[in-house]
Amino acid sequence: MSQAKVDRYKEEKSRRKEMIAKEKRKHMLAVICGWAIAILIVGWAGFSAYRIYESKKPVETIYANLDAVNDYLDSLSTEE
Repeated sequence: MSQAKVDRYKEEKSRRKEMIAKEKRKHMLAVICGWAIAILIVGWAGFSAYRIYESKKPVETIYANLDAVNDYLDSLSTEE
């Protein structure tokens, strides 16, 4: 082996732990981002399905007689 190859090998060997640690960090970041994206997609799909389900449910309408309240409010306005 030439001296340049030997020097390059020694330099690569000295930085091998750092390079492996960096690759592990990149891999872990990729795994975390992948899971986060998957969870967001599943959550979005679930929320959309829930909204569609809720929009198709019949709406219950409640009627109330508010004549007494309206009369009271009208009497307050006229005294001023």
